[in-house]
Amino acid sequence: MDNSKKYSVEVRLWIEEADGPFLGIGKIWLLENIQKTGSITNAAREMKMAYRQAWQLVEEMNQRAESPLVEKLLGGKGGGGAKLTKAGEKAIIVFYEIEKRIKDFALKETQNLKF
Repeated sequence: MDNSKKYSVEVRLWIEEADGPFLGIGKIWLLENIQKTGSITNAAREMKMAYRQAWQLVEEMNQRAESPLVEKLLGGKGGGGAKLTKAGEKAIIVFYEIEKRIKDFALKETQNLKF
């Protein structure tokens, strides 16, 4: 009878700032949805999140970043909206780069697991 068990090392990444959590996968998804939809309202709707919560997360990220990640566009004929700044676009790329390196490390460690 084979009693061998399979284990894996799992990690979850988030980036902290002195005042608290700055970026995690949920905020990255929010940024990606703002980029895709052009508005916080639509991004929130897409994620089945209350607009108020999405707006609070955006405000929090903007305050904790060195420069704002999301820029509100003033309403005109087509209404307002939001877009990512260069810093916001970079935040997504950097987050996924770090996450990949950490997951690659975890996978290597998983291959060495024996109890």
